[in-house]
Amino acid sequence: MRYSNLVDRVSGEGAEAWDIYYKATALKRQGRSIINLCIGDPDFNAPEVAKTAAIAALNANDTHYPDIPGRGPLRAAIAEDFQAHTGVPTTAANVIFMAGAQNSLFAVCQCLFQEGDEVILPEPCYVTYDATVQATGAEVVKTPQPARTGFHMDLDALERAITPRTRGIMFATPNNPTGAVITEAEAAAISALAIKHDLWVISDEVYGALTFEHAPVSIAAQPGMAGRTATVSSLAKSHAMPGFRAGWAIGPKELIDHIGTLSLCMLYGLPGFIQEAALAAIKHGQPDVARMKAAYKQRRDDLLRSLGRIQTLRVAKPEGGMFLLVNVEATGLSAKDFAERLLEEEGVALLPADAFGPSARGFLRICFGLGDDTLAEAATRIDAFCHRLALKKGV
Repeated sequence: MRYSNLVDRVSGEGAEAWDIYYKATALKRQGRSIINLCIGDPDFNAPEVAKTAAIAALNANDTHYPDIPGRGPLRAAIAEDFQAHTGVPTTAANVIFMAGAQNSLFAVCQCLFQEGDEVILPEPCYVTYDATVQATGAEVVKTPQPARTGFHMDLDALERAITPRTRGIMFATPNNPTGAVITEAEAAAISALAIKHDLWVISDEVYGALTFEHAPVSIAAQPGMAGRTATVSSLAKSHAMPGFRAGWAIGPKELIDHIGTLSLCMLYGLPGFIQEAALAAIKHGQPDVARMKAAYKQRRDDLLRSLGRIQTLRVAKPEGGMFLLVNVEATGLSAKDFAERLLEEEGVALLPADAFGPSARGFLRICFGLGDDTLAEAATRIDAFCHRLALKKGV
């Protein structure tokens, strides 16, 4: 039988990055003491108001076909929240409710890009971004966000990468895996390029509620950008609701209408009880968000201190999100070899960051979404492993 080559566009190094996670999961099922810090699945539970709303909706038999773009009150609440944080005039017509941020990104790209287009992805970037763009037939063009700048964009390289075929720029703020948050100056510079070259900008702001040193910056708020920006977000990280698959895209009405048409054959809407849970979380879950954000900041700071004492590691300070990067090149091992040996010898699973882009080569991504005691134990095991490596290196 013959198969379409479309799926081949979503394979490769990005997909293979999760091998260490799968191995750690298998070892844990075999009874090994494994601390898995590979994925951003928070240890917090969803807000009680969200769970209560979902249960009430189920008990009320809210299990029939939903409004495909999302219910009006939910979309209005998302729009109101976005406008309050950005100042961008936003209505329910500018919002479509999707099954998580990844599906939202996929749908946006499908509606904006096509064969022959180029889309610029500043790297490091999330491992599925390449596939999300390439599935449209467009080509990915990478520009660096180097460690020496705190993983912020090289704006000169970004400008040099633009060609007559360039159709858009896609990035996350805070970034996954680096935790870098774009500044007002960077947002203004990107906006100027987008306007000058008539480009779309896709801003993944899934971690937007989790910035630690300063308020998040949304590029849609820049002058002239609301009509050429698609902003994607969800409740997965901010409200610890990844299993609810509650995400959305915000943009000009014409784009949202196109995504709605695509959704007819892609999702056909999200369950009503999920939408009621999302509405309750947005309207009443802010205390939970504030509590979790404070915890993540404390965990970040604790890890920075504990890992910073290990001489062979270089730890990058994230400005937001729930990940930090640690460079292991001074140990004499590649990130992949370090991760594999650390898992085998100490039972700690970290994700090699090479797959996120060349700028992250030699780094490992650590999620600080687990509890304080677990992270402290992980740091102790990493220290022991690095100490053994240093002793062997000195022989």
